[in-house]
Amino acid sequence: MTYAFAAAGTGGHVFPALAVADALVASGVPQSEVVFFGGDRMEAETIPAAGYEFVPVELRGLKRSLDPQNLGIPKVVWDATRQMAGQMRTRNTKACIVFGGYVSVPAALAAHRVGATVFVQEQNAKPGLANRFVARMARRVFLGFPGARRQLKRGEVTGNPLRPEFAEFKREQLRDQARLRYGLQRSLPVLGVLGGSLGAKVLNEAVETLAMSVDPDHMSIVHLTGRDHFDEIAAIAARSDVDWQPVAFEDRMEMFYAVSDLVLSRAGAMTINELAATGTPAVVVPLGLGTNQAANALELESAGGLIQVSQAQIDQIPVVIDQLIVDRTKREAMGATMAAHGRPAAAQVIAGALREVADG
Repeated sequence: MTYAFAAAGTGGHVFPALAVADALVASGVPQSEVVFFGGDRMEAETIPAAGYEFVPVELRGLKRSLDPQNLGIPKVVWDATRQMAGQMRTRNTKACIVFGGYVSVPAALAAHRVGATVFVQEQNAKPGLANRFVARMARRVFLGFPGARRQLKRGEVTGNPLRPEFAEFKREQLRDQARLRYGLQRSLPVLGVLGGSLGAKVLNEAVETLAMSVDPDHMSIVHLTGRDHFDEIAAIAARSDVDWQPVAFEDRMEMFYAVSDLVLSRAGAMTINELAATGTPAVVVPLGLGTNQAANALELESAGGLIQVSQAQIDQIPVVIDQLIVDRTKREAMGATMAAHGRPAAAQVIAGALREVADG
């Protein structure tokens, strides 16, 4: 008997899926009873590297423009459905969970065909087209944000699945170790910066402006630049009087949040959930008005846990950040609000729902 996972395309789909799979294994399910379906993008390397069986399927995403390639989509979906149904039948699959994107529809159709129970996990406040379709045949739909209920009315708000480190996060126990990890020399408030791969240049430039104008006694900076931007940011940081520590890659994100008194980032679904789970106040710059990212930040902005600044007003970032850094009371209040909205055990909740069906 196996549990089938369908996750493809981006880390926003793949990492929540891995978190749920890890929670299943931690609950006693053998890793050999979990199988992933996906395409040829990052999932093809990331999932096997995590120790899970991966079955590649020929997939192609639907283009929203009037593209002639869309004419071939029905056949692609049909072929992928048939292939996955055969794999699920051979493995006696009882539960299938999809995480959005182009793999979700054929995976859910395949599960329905073999009599497996379908589940959906939607990361964003604005549900994607695939998950909106699949939700009609799903037993349960797990939501990362309350806003998704506008379109997925049967959805249950669980938060997005995070790694176990976030379910057990305790800043005070990690703080000293985290400061040593990043080589911070002074006991100043720390601004953590998540540059990310999408639109990193805008945030990096805002941090450069901040670091060159702020009083060096106000803050230190730990800046996750990504490998592509590390050399450039490191050269700029070396010229600043601020204790500014660029980091190319971090595989222990709990350390980043433990060291950060305030975070500057985009507003991706997983980032917002990590900020809430760790009780970290934030200033976020969504990728455009009316986007998923802007919607993701809305609940916590309304509650007072974070401040949302539009990209058109990016020049306000240095002032907003400096005001919050020197206002510890404000930051602590924001952090408490974030923690009150955090749902760090989502992976365990979803894994439990899958087991109920499979064990029933």
